[in-house]
Amino acid sequence: MATDPETDTGTGRYVERNNRRTRWFHAGTYLLVLLLLATGWWLLAGREGQPSPLARITGQADTSLHQYAGWALLGLAALGAALGRRAVRTLLTDSVRLGRRDMRWFARWPVAVFTGRFPRHDGHFDPGQRIMNLAVLVLLLILAGTGVWLTQIDGGATFVWLDQVHKWATYAITPILLGHILVASGVLPGYRGAWRAMHLGGRLPAHVARRLWPGWLDRNEGPRK
Repeated sequence: MATDPETDTGTGRYVERNNRRTRWFHAGTYLLVLLLLATGWWLLAGREGQPSPLARITGQADTSLHQYAGWALLGLAALGAALGRRAVRTLLTDSVRLGRRDMRWFARWPVAVFTGRFPRHDGHFDPGQRIMNLAVLVLLLILAGTGVWLTQIDGGATFVWLDQVHKWATYAITPILLGHILVASGVLPGYRGAWRAMHLGGRLPAHVARRLWPGWLDRNEGPRK
């Protein structure tokens, strides 16, 4: 089953994809991650002795901003895991699933991002999101683990090794996050309207939800007749 974003206009109904708690958690996460990326890349560029625009505005050194944002992200993650156990379970269990339909989805994805004719899948996340979820989770764990460890030691071979792992994880996660932003923004025709899932009340037109997450929509509202 494929859905055409131009002809499947639905009935004007809106469905809630994400609740308020999820949206606030997502907003806090991406603000902190963007701060970490901005300060991290500034430091990677060898400008540690030159205050970035953020450092000038806040009056804090870039290394301090990077560490504060890292600790804040760890705190937010712990809070999210404690208050959103069901969401964490959905994230983990749906991200590791893989079926025959998913292979067809991947094969047609390069064209579908422009046409919107995605093959049907039954997950809470589409197959591309699942791969991205796992990659981001693993890389964030590596970044968090090495980042915390780097704050506990000062120099030496272990410090150098951890610093290299931290840098390479940064190199790996940056294009993934940029790709996520591109897709989630709805700039690509196939993903038009996707940004509403995390904004404006987390509600999006039913025909957009059916194009992107048909299985999820059927489970929540019943199959289309």
